[in-house]
Amino acid sequence: MDALISAFVVLALLVLFLGAGLWVFASLSLVAVSSLVLLFGMDLSRIGSIAANIVYRYSSSWELSAIPMFIWMGEIIFRTDISARLFRGLSPFVAYIPGRLLHTNVLGCTLFAAVSGSSPATTATVGKITTGELFHRGYDRSLTVGSLAGAGSLGLLIPPSIVMIVYGILAEQSISRLFAAGIVPGLMIAGLYSGYLMLRAIVDPSLVPEERIRYRPLDFLKAFLDLVPLTVLMTIVLGSIYTGIATPSEAAAVGVLAATVIVILTRQFSLRLMRDTLLGALRTSTMVASILICAAVLTTAMGYLHIPANVAAGIAALDLSPWWLIFALSLFYLGLGFFLDGNSIVVMSLPIALPLALQAGFDPIWFGVYLVLMVEMAQVTPPVGFNLFVLQGITGLSIGYVARAAAPFFALMLLGVVLLAVFPQIALWLPNLLFN
Repeated sequence: MDALISAFVVLALLVLFLGAGLWVFASLSLVAVSSLVLLFGMDLSRIGSIAANIVYRYSSSWELSAIPMFIWMGEIIFRTDISARLFRGLSPFVAYIPGRLLHTNVLGCTLFAAVSGSSPATTATVGKITTGELFHRGYDRSLTVGSLAGAGSLGLLIPPSIVMIVYGILAEQSISRLFAAGIVPGLMIAGLYSGYLMLRAIVDPSLVPEERIRYRPLDFLKAFLDLVPLTVLMTIVLGSIYTGIATPSEAAAVGVLAATVIVILTRQFSLRLMRDTLLGALRTSTMVASILICAAVLTTAMGYLHIPANVAAGIAALDLSPWWLIFALSLFYLGLGFFLDGNSIVVMSLPIALPLALQAGFDPIWFGVYLVLMVEMAQVTPPVGFNLFVLQGITGLSIGYVARAAAPFFALMLLGVVLLAVFPQIALWLPNLLFN
């Protein structure tokens, strides 16, 4: 009963602080401190000592150094014409399939996800390129915004993924194997999105305007050349990991160097550009790190209160089958997704969920991909859906409109989770092939 009361108090405090509009990292910190003081009777000096140890442990983690470097690489791409070339390069290749340029959202996010590792960065970069162009050409706004909200979340699943790095560190799993495990599921989700866009365009042709541009063979060659910089960068980053030349953390630095060289070769390099990209990366990295550290403090507080152990014992006592356990965990993650960002969900839930999943016989690599898919859904669910806020800022549409537009793609992610559960080799085939 005491554990149930503690869990209720922690949840109530979390809803209270997040509902008050406080920053996520501040809410997590206040919940941790309040819980330890009210429920455990811990004095503030001891709480400060615990928090200091957590800050030191995370700040000295070599694996976490990959996060700011991948973000910096994304900033370099975002602030140069490499991202604009993405739309130009994809346009001719999708012009003759149902849905036409709507597929640039899905394909653009899929390619950009392979070099950014961040869902908001992927959504913002591709969204700034495609939304204005698609709106101007008369494409359906709901499909434009919804497909971008859904496809932007691929930044979490397709490697290099910041959330996967966080999971790998906390679960003590190979980040390289996790990266490999995310490729096929990411492509599967992208395929579901494109299939849905084609189906909608076939059922209702008015959603897609008649394409007036007729592309010649030379246009396809130019389009291919526009895709070369991003393709080369993606090959360098992922190739350095899977060939064993670099660890994921080292590959992030390799990616920054490669992106800088590409910028120099395309004659876009300047000191002002590097300053702006550094400042942008600093702001985003600080946000991610603060959330990660504060979520770790809250996780520690929950450990002192024995909430994870008691919740795990309670769920274990139900003696659920593996299928029912995944169903229960999915409901649990969907609930968390309404209030927390991806990194916080992973850090807070892992002490509860991972032991249960391992006990039920699930592969930890598979569970990491499943967890990232559940986190992707949090990116498109109000009130704390980062992708929704990004698109609201880009388009000026209401958050309610953006959320409704994203709803079909949320459903497609649920379908992806079902397929992943029924066919676990979707995630496990490639890492087993590469590393066994």
